[in-house]
Amino acid sequence: MQLKNLADEVVLLLPDDLLWADEHAWSPAVASNSYLITGALLIQSAVRQAGRPITLVGAPDMAWVTRASVERLRAWAAVPLAANAGRFLLSLADGRTFTVAFRHGDAPVECEPVLGIPAHSDSDFYRLTLRLLEI
Repeated sequence: MQLKNLADEVVLLLPDDLLWADEHAWSPAVASNSYLITGALLIQSAVRQAGRPITLVGAPDMAWVTRASVERLRAWAAVPLAANAGRFLLSLADGRTFTVAFRHGDAPVECEPVLGIPAHSDSDFYRLTLRLLEI
């Protein structure tokens, strides 16, 4: 699995055993229901064009990333989405690819040291939760 920054083509390898936790918790169909003055039900329905959440979660005993990777992800997540910045290509282990941005409305990068004590070395490991949004 990898995340590629489309602004500068830098690629960050991610563990293949990160789990897409909300893969089946989203529907492309959206609807709005309201009642007319006559009492009739009005349903407006459409297909969402973007916005699918992609939350990648590492289990406690697998899918660890280094502190260096966490720092790179945090730096990327600090860049607001713009025409030429904040866009990434996520390539999953099964060959699927998605153009994504970090979900700034949530904590886009959440991590904790594997050992439970502060990590100082770039090679120390973290458990990772990554919150992205398909654009």
